Amino acid sequence: MYEPSSSGWTVFRNGDFRLFGMSRFLTGLAYQMQAVAVGWFVYDLTHSALALGLVGLAGFLPAMLAALITGHVADTYDRRLVAAASFAVQAATSAALLAYAWRGAGAVWPIYGLVVLIGTARAFANPSLQALLPTLVPRDLFGSAIAWNASLWQSASVLGPALGGFLYALGPKVVFGSASASFALAAVATAAIRFRPAPVSERPPVTWATLSAGIGYIRAHPVVLGAISLDLFAVLLGGATALLPIFAAEVLHVGPLGLGALRSMPAAGAVLMAVVLAYRPLRRHAGVRMLRAVAVFGVAIIVFGLSTSLPLSMACLFVTGAADMISVYVRQTFVQGETPDAMRGRVSAVNTVFIGASNELGEFESGSVAALIGAVPAVVVGGAATVLVAVLWGRLFPALRARDRLLPRGEAGGRRPS
Repeated sequence: MYEPSSSGWTVFRNGDFRLFGMSRFLTGLAYQMQAVAVGWFVYDLTHSALALGLVGLAGFLPAMLAALITGHVADTYDRRLVAAASFAVQAATSAALLAYAWRGAGAVWPIYGLVVLIGTARAFANPSLQALLPTLVPRDLFGSAIAWNASLWQSASVLGPALGGFLYALGPKVVFGSASASFALAAVATAAIRFRPAPVSERPPVTWATLSAGIGYIRAHPVVLGAISLDLFAVLLGGATALLPIFAAEVLHVGPLGLGALRSMPAAGAVLMAVVLAYRPLRRHAGVRMLRAVAVFGVAIIVFGLSTSLPLSMACLFVTGAADMISVYVRQTFVQGETPDAMRGRVSAVNTVFIGASNELGEFESGSVAALIGAVPAVVVGGAATVLVAVLWGRLFPALRARDRLLPRGEAGGRRPS
């Protein structure tokens, strides 16, 4: 399944990747801490579930509405500086949240406005970062860089909510201040990356053709389209995160501590698999491995839905995280490594919207189906649908199924060793 390579910790000898990894971890930590604090802060003010839903919508809409523009910016300007400026804006916005909490919040709408601003800045940062990574490391370390990048983000996803909840006990101001400091440090680290892209000799005009080129590229490349859409539908149909409180309370009878353990399992599985892939990158049968990983994800969701044992349920969620990481690893390598550098920003922007849509709409889909047929049937049906999607995509996208290597020989995938 794997071939050894110059992987493991080798990629961290690259100073630019160390700075990139530092910024990814710091921003992941800040995002997660701040999400916890904003949620509690809004609920303290409103005691409304709808208000909490509007927070998520306010954070996601900018990425969807501005995707064509953010991708164009990432392909036209220095991606380091775009990302650094985005982190600086988020640092300032977190500081504004701190000031609002310090002054004594009375209304909730200013918080929504600041969340929209954070979402807008993040919408510019994400495609720039995704397009920047392949240019920082040599080709033979690209797979390891993808895996470590995912591992750092997942580690922040595990630590961030716990740290945010702990600091919130000291007051929301402490969390917002910590998030602001983390974003500011990430901005400095990103700006300090030494790699400088070749200057753009002529900036492309802002037309519909240039803005929508990322969509056109994805449609014209079945491997990339198949990988992105497979991941979209797998998470959309097979996600169970939104229903975990119901399983903890009514199926497993484990309470808040058990819920915390359940929520941590997918990220724990993803981190472990990311480390495995960093040391032993996936080299052959990439398309088949991705399809099988999605099928395993679906089967694990089905078993989770039927389980009445906490250890078994935790094991199933651990497997879903590990399987999803294989899918993410293959997809990100296709999107970031195979796309021409001049197109990476626009393609990454579309990819970012797909990821956000699968997560946000997946939670909505899970909740809606559960309201109709119950939580257990909803999860089991969703898992079965995910397995079916893996089978169908193998037939609908034969180029994806037949794809052997992650990166075709001689094509884009990273900076050449100097």
